[in-house]
Amino acid sequence: MKRNFFYWRPILSVSILPVLAIAPSLIWNQPARAQQGEKAGLIHASISRQGMKSLADSESRLKPTEILTHSSFEKTSAMRQGFQPLSDSRLLAQSVPPSSIIRQGRQVSLNGRILPLSWTQQPANSTSGNFRTWIADVGLMQSAGVDLLSSADSAKQPVQWFSVSLTADQSLAARATGSYRYLDVTDFARLAGWEISADGNILKITSQTASVTGIRQAEIESGDRIVVDLDRPTPWQVNFVDKPSPSPTPTPNPPDDPTKPAIPLQNLRTAPNLETPDDPTKPGLPLPITPAAPIAGQEWSIAIDAKVDTALLQDTFQISKQLLSLKVEPDGAQTKVKVKIPLGWRPQVFSLGNPNRLVIDIRPDSLVEKNIVWAPGVQWRQQYQNLGTARFPVVWLEVNPRQPGVKIRPILSNPPTDQGTAPLLQTAEISGAAAAINAGFFNRINRLALGAIRGDNKWLSGPILNRGAIAWNDRGEFAIDRLTLQETVITPANQFLPVSHLNSAYVQSGIGRYTPDWGTTYTPLSANEIVVTVAGDSLRDSFASRVVSQSPGGATGTTIFPIPANGYILALRSDLSIAPQFTPGTLLRLQTNTFPADFNRFPYILGGGPMLVKNSRVVLDAKAEGFSDAYVRQTAIRSAIGRNAAGNLLIVAVHNRVGGAGPNFAELAQILQQMGAVEALNLDGGSSTSLYLGGSLLDRPASTAARVHNAIGIFIQP
Repeated sequence: MKRNFFYWRPILSVSILPVLAIAPSLIWNQPARAQQGEKAGLIHASISRQGMKSLADSESRLKPTEILTHSSFEKTSAMRQGFQPLSDSRLLAQSVPPSSIIRQGRQVSLNGRILPLSWTQQPANSTSGNFRTWIADVGLMQSAGVDLLSSADSAKQPVQWFSVSLTADQSLAARATGSYRYLDVTDFARLAGWEISADGNILKITSQTASVTGIRQAEIESGDRIVVDLDRPTPWQVNFVDKPSPSPTPTPNPPDDPTKPAIPLQNLRTAPNLETPDDPTKPGLPLPITPAAPIAGQEWSIAIDAKVDTALLQDTFQISKQLLSLKVEPDGAQTKVKVKIPLGWRPQVFSLGNPNRLVIDIRPDSLVEKNIVWAPGVQWRQQYQNLGTARFPVVWLEVNPRQPGVKIRPILSNPPTDQGTAPLLQTAEISGAAAAINAGFFNRINRLALGAIRGDNKWLSGPILNRGAIAWNDRGEFAIDRLTLQETVITPANQFLPVSHLNSAYVQSGIGRYTPDWGTTYTPLSANEIVVTVAGDSLRDSFASRVVSQSPGGATGTTIFPIPANGYILALRSDLSIAPQFTPGTLLRLQTNTFPADFNRFPYILGGGPMLVKNSRVVLDAKAEGFSDAYVRQTAIRSAIGRNAAGNLLIVAVHNRVGGAGPNFAELAQILQQMGAVEALNLDGGSSTSLYLGGSLLDRPASTAARVHNAIGIFIQP
């Protein structure tokens, strides 16, 4: 098996967690603090929309914040990946007296429903018999609707839940330990009326029985409002029901990135060329296809731990152009409010106290600004960025790479091999990363990288097409530029034969070179290759390698050739006239250079493209990086990475503008420039865009995010 060069092994020794993480979900409008003096009267759902003005006027002044959703994700055993899950007690050792008895687990029973949620209990001190309960912060929001308010102190987290408001000195104690950030919920639970007990590895939380006392609708200036009246506070969750197209952005033509074909290769005619300028996996002559029927909307379900009297459900609810349908359904001890809204929209859901209400707003601008110092060196922010009349919701992390304990590493979806894809949620959790963003392009068919990946000074995938890349080291130094790796094989007769690509799944005419960093074997990526095996030699001159054998590669993907541990393989493609230069016994010398040369000193590199910002100026030139004009003009959800003047890393997800589509590349570059990026690079976007923090995706429901090949992981050592 191939060695895995990506993970920061000192971190992994203390921070790899079992794959039982917080349920993936979208944090897109959690509950806000109640506005005083709200005087809305009860308006039943059967009242006409013309009679709802008083409710709309009064409650529209309330400030909603972000909701979260629960979405299932594909769980993969860490054992299959070759990792041994470690006990959380190792993570807590620095903050708990050695004599303490720690209870811990990966599951929470919330009113009888089992949720994958990390928790721990520990004595208040080494002599106390009273246990304090700590729950992962993002999971607390997802499971019960508890809002995390903006905070400048990573050790204190203000929260809001109905009338329970813990801010300033009353904020919950917070502790970042490896992959998660835990909150001390002991006092909060008492105020919320929750009963908490531990049963083995399950933490049981029971809230007081609640009932729905009324359901109201109103028009607000920005859309529609639904108010659920409750007799007492109770947990609630927002779930993504429908799974429409992989991206909320309508499917573009061409596809949402330059390396992913719109339909599988087996449905395409054979192309006369090996590659096209902007898409190394899309044949040049695709068959015409019938566009899929547009999806009218998507459904969300707000599950409330409260019973509802069926008498409240007998009247007809009003719909509108943005509220396509509204259903309220009893489900055992829960009430589910199901709303169907335009594709790409998200409901705003927040709780209010005195009296207790849950407010559901249907509006295009669902993002509420948030600024949380999540851990030392890691800040979570989200806000709108304005370009002219367009408003783009942006969710990002600002990471200080010089903060002690913070490390940045490329991570693979299927370590220790380079082949494979997985949801970012799964990849980040298995790696032990605290935060991550999807990174470089890949081939969706063979699931191999298409661009630069370098870890621990090893090229696992070489750069292609002079595309942009980001390079860094552990001293907090970064470089973003267009990157080319130039290799030349030199024979004793001074013949200089250029190597087109190193350890790359990007196939074009010429010579491809594959080293042990690619794997233990090489299987031809195109038909009729000639495979040359080269091994090290004991000669003490400049020619340190010798051709061992030369063999026909045959059909694509059929013959396996071992890669020598002390050598490499050359794959000769299309132009086979150079084969006589590689007869067995021939001595070879190899020259390797990067352009810019400065990149060669960085142990970590990840490719993307196109480059967006350099020296605080927009430098978008997609043609220089092999992208088509059509790709540059299209709009889509985007991922990007940049560096600001302070030397901090910006890890950014930009979604659909209010009432429209996502940004094109020119808009993305301006957004990063506005955010203070002095350098910035586009990453794989569209359906791949995923921003992960502490067990969840911050920017979208996990069920809408595509599987990805590689990512940039942020590791925090306690």
